[in-house]
Amino acid sequence: MAVKTYDEYIASLRTLKPTAYMFGQKLENVVDNPRIRGGINATGATYEIANSEKHRDLLTTISPFTGERINRFTLPPQSIEDLVARVKINRLLGNSVGTCHQRCTGLDCMCALSIVTYDIDKKFGTQYYNRFVEFLKHMQKNDFTANASVTDVKGDRNLAPHEQVDKDMYLRVVEKQKDGIIVRGAKVHQTGSLSAHELIVLPTRAMAAGDEDYAVAFA
Repeated sequence: MAVKTYDEYIASLRTLKPTAYMFGQKLENVVDNPRIRGGINATGATYEIANSEKHRDLLTTISPFTGERINRFTLPPQSIEDLVARVKINRLLGNSVGTCHQRCTGLDCMCALSIVTYDIDKKFGTQYYNRFVEFLKHMQKNDFTANASVTDVKGDRNLAPHEQVDKDMYLRVVEKQKDGIIVRGAKVHQTGSLSAHELIVLPTRAMAAGDEDYAVAFA
């Protein structure tokens, strides 16, 4: 399933069961909460319109990684034509939905990672780009929505992340294990996080010497 329908998107969100609070109360049903459902429906339009006969060719394309037809929101632009299509898609969705469809930021993160991971590997001989491509295939095969988790609390903005009195003002790595990392800290202002399947975590600022534990990207 490389291109979900609106109904499949809604059903997929029901399987996630995120821990979420609103006004101090834990939400037992995120998908049907009237304060959240509007945003979910806005994201849902990216699935609904992608399946319409009129706009299918605009919102979908063939993945160079999987060979399947995919939603363009799961593929960093590969050409000028892709960039032009993205502008047309955002204009179409803006006119159709009348609000943010909440899928741009996740794609922006994937665009940045596709470049930065490649450049890092080329310079240091690491394997970040290959890991990113596997994640990208995962997003494409499942037609998942990604949310950008970028903005840290920041604390005292005169101080670098590692200089903060409260180290949790910026998200950081606290433990490295064979199968991954453990992080601590806070990210804020995650518009669309409850409409998404994956959260892509990136640093909120340029890091310097001493900030190594804060220079982390993951999903």
